[in-house]
Amino acid sequence: MSSAIQGNILTSAGWVRGEITFSDRIAAIHGSSTDPSKNEDVYILPGFIDLHVHGGGGKDVMEGGDAVHTIAAIHAKHGTTSMLATTMTAPPEDIDLALQGIGKAAALRGKGEARVLGVHLEGPFINSGKLGAQPPFARTAKLADVERLEAIAPIKLITVAPEIGGHLELVRELSDAGMRVQIGHTLGTYEDGVAALEHGAHGFTHLFNAMTGLHHREPGMVGAALAHAQYAEFIPDLLHVHPGAIRTALRCIPHLYCVTDSTAATGMPDGEYMLGRHTVMKCMGGVRLSDGTLAGSTLTMDQALRNLVGLGLDLADASARVSTYAADYLGLQERGRLAPGAYADLVVLDRDLNLKAVYIEGELL
Repeated sequence: MSSAIQGNILTSAGWVRGEITFSDRIAAIHGSSTDPSKNEDVYILPGFIDLHVHGGGGKDVMEGGDAVHTIAAIHAKHGTTSMLATTMTAPPEDIDLALQGIGKAAALRGKGEARVLGVHLEGPFINSGKLGAQPPFARTAKLADVERLEAIAPIKLITVAPEIGGHLELVRELSDAGMRVQIGHTLGTYEDGVAALEHGAHGFTHLFNAMTGLHHREPGMVGAALAHAQYAEFIPDLLHVHPGAIRTALRCIPHLYCVTDSTAATGMPDGEYMLGRHTVMKCMGGVRLSDGTLAGSTLTMDQALRNLVGLGLDLADASARVSTYAADYLGLQERGRLAPGAYADLVVLDRDLNLKAVYIEGELL
């Protein structure tokens, strides 16, 4: 069944004021070039893509079972049209359970749910000295370990601490196998970061958080990212990263893109929730461990977009950072853009950037 909506459409070539027609994929875009500040029509943007999602709606990815379906539905309501379900550092049996649930959700999208593209394996191949909010089950990885997990669910993205013995070689092996490898939860130096990039690493996990910071004589992993990265994810909830640091990264990293790092507390009232094997507390808009450590977020991608615009980005730039760059990072040419032939993943926003409608592969939520 074909649908059509009208407004200011953000196409790959710029803004068009007109009509977009679609079924499960975009059929055509008709109209003329426009400056959306000159009219009062709604905005039609590519659907949001979130590559770092731990939970939502009271459910955590590590629960396994049907938890991912609940999580995908909660985030869809906030404009996320596709996502990577993200693991925590945990014992092998816990990760297996989570991946079994993710694999089923990736194979069959439920009505009203974001498309689960696969897994972001954030743990356990990280540095035990830089866990952040990850439980203490970090371990060294071998290619066979990842291949075993890949047989359970499709791993699209993996976070690795490259300074751990053997991990630099692993970065090359995983990259050669077609996975996106990110540097994160690391005590590595600037030199470790540069070496990892040279071995095929492509990005950085929640830039600035859980990595060695920038000092003018010891640039650290943050310095490696700012000096050399083409892609990196960051959490724009304005709690994890100061606006000044965000502005610095925006000037340095061409394809800096947003993630939520959202937890089970997303979309829920204040209280206690699970994050892997940790109990976390949602209070005053943040999620923390008992010692005060930030433990993921309650951010949604529609709020991420508004936060970026609030920092001074124009809407087209902000849109790329909540959608197109993440799609490009994973090599998804049929998502993250409004163009004929692409999936009809799109969001409609009013002039205050509030969601009015969400379409996932042509389906109106």
